Amino acid sequence: MSSLLFMSRRIVAWILLLVFGLVMWAGVLDAPAWVFLLASLFIMVGVVIGSFSHVRRVRLITDRADAAAFANRHRTLVEIPFPAEEAFTLVDAAVRELPNVESVESVRDSLQVHARVRRPDPYADTTRKSPKRRTNLVHAMVAPTGAAASVTLVCEPDRGPWRDWFLVDHGTNLENMQAVTRAISRRISERRTAEETRARETATEKELTVAKLSLLHAQVEPHFLYNTLASAQLLTRSDPAKADRMLGNLISYLRHSLPRTEASLSTLGDEVERARAYLEIMKIRMGERLALQVQLPDALKTVPLPPMMLQTLAENAIKHGLEPLAEGGNVWISARVAGDKASVTVADDGRGFSEDGGGTGIGLRNVRERLRLAYGGAASLSIVANFPKGVAATLTVPLAGPAEEARA
Repeated sequence: MSSLLFMSRRIVAWILLLVFGLVMWAGVLDAPAWVFLLASLFIMVGVVIGSFSHVRRVRLITDRADAAAFANRHRTLVEIPFPAEEAFTLVDAAVRELPNVESVESVRDSLQVHARVRRPDPYADTTRKSPKRRTNLVHAMVAPTGAAASVTLVCEPDRGPWRDWFLVDHGTNLENMQAVTRAISRRISERRTAEETRARETATEKELTVAKLSLLHAQVEPHFLYNTLASAQLLTRSDPAKADRMLGNLISYLRHSLPRTEASLSTLGDEVERARAYLEIMKIRMGERLALQVQLPDALKTVPLPPMMLQTLAENAIKHGLEPLAEGGNVWISARVAGDKASVTVADDGRGFSEDGGGTGIGLRNVRERLRLAYGGAASLSIVANFPKGVAATLTVPLAGPAEEARA
């Protein structure tokens, strides 16, 4: 029905135009009417054939068969789930990729793209050297809608709207509109696929990091427990009081270690107590060679913190800083508020940075990787030289803990 109405409208428009032309032909030119009538017959045959061809081609392009589909001018609204600046870049690229684009005017400040597209005649002989030049216009206007954007897309012939009563574009503007919307959908889909791939890679990376950390703990914890229990066994014969203190610190260490899993969050208070218990055990083993000072404000004890990070820094201070020195040294653990973040520092006055003073660096790499996975770019680990000697390692994390999206 829509196709019949479209064809009837064009036929009526041409009949009225030819009647007006006949009046002018007979009245003004005083020429024989039969000449004009014969020409009009050929014109009407062309109008009917052109209308039928237009309808058939539109039906091939789209499943729709309504008045809007048969029109020469098309308008649609496309929602893009990106900010306006990114949506504009996406739309601009989609328009520039249209076939037969002759010129594109892109205005980023006003979020508009205007293009002129050569309109080929789908039924013309393409081997002709000078085919008749026709053009279509494409207009895209991006409108911000909060975190997303909408695009108003208009595709029309490069001629006055009144001529649409008599001329057809053989569906070329409908093709342009669909081509741009398909290009936008493809780019959105590619962007979503890339984001999902990055999310999967991040999740896999996080799982690998946790697995490596679990393996590292599985290797380190038994060694630490064995040495501690062996030292406690010896002390029970020579110094029962020290053995009792060592076992008490071991119990405190285990109490702050065993209930936790690597994927869950601890608190700064618990992590300081775990590190303190470890250092107290090492203090008993090292004797007067090790001195410990801890400063933790009560307000910071509940700050969320991934487990074992502070422990790693304390172990580094002992193993690479103080234990190799005959005279030993001091370890300081201090925490403070820095704006909306908490900074906790583990410092020593041991060997400091030297060519033979460090280990493999796996522990620090794990700490940095876990900070990145848990906090994104909101947390950091800095390693600097302590004055006058030694090393100071500082963890800086948000007081509110990791964001939900970073922890997911």
